[in-house]
Amino acid sequence: MTLSKRCEGLYSEKGSKFIGIAQPCSNADEAKELLELVRKEHHKAGHFCYAYRFGLTGAEYRSNDDGEPSNSAGPPILGQLQSFELTNVLIVVLRYYGGTKLGVGGLINAYRTGAKEAILSGKIVEREVFEWIMISFEYPDMPSVMNLIKKYQLEMVEHEFEISCRIKTNLSVNFAQEIKSELKNLDSVEINLIGTY
Repeated sequence: MTLSKRCEGLYSEKGSKFIGIAQPCSNADEAKELLELVRKEHHKAGHFCYAYRFGLTGAEYRSNDDGEPSNSAGPPILGQLQSFELTNVLIVVLRYYGGTKLGVGGLINAYRTGAKEAILSGKIVEREVFEWIMISFEYPDMPSVMNLIKKYQLEMVEHEFEISCRIKTNLSVNFAQEIKSELKNLDSVEINLIGTY
């Protein structure tokens, strides 16, 4: 379960505004880029607390308080990802300070609610998980590789046909082993796993 697209929610408390921005995201590098975009978009905000979860079971996760008191921001945001059972999602809750301190309890509630409002404003969707691979091979194996791509209706997301050949594609988790074993039977084929998402 993940989100279909970027969505935003707002929570206000004692003059402070907490804007939650939730968006689909598949790895830590992408999360870092998206976080930088949010920082540029809201450059006057004081804190950019966030959490993300990746992978089939959400086993890869992280949260960050960004200068707020320890565990008052990141973990409550992560808690919302867990309670909605979402994965492959980044939530950033940024704060515009209103002049009144909220205390740790108030912050926990504000960051949790900002994250929840962002999720509720979006659409939760069920997505199929794919194993992303890079297939490297030499020209003599080209017809066999292309036949397998056609047979399993694989999408060539990226391809390079230079001195040797490379194709980036995604395999349905249900058929990944079967396809990889057929590819491994070819002489020059090398398979590199990019990730599962």
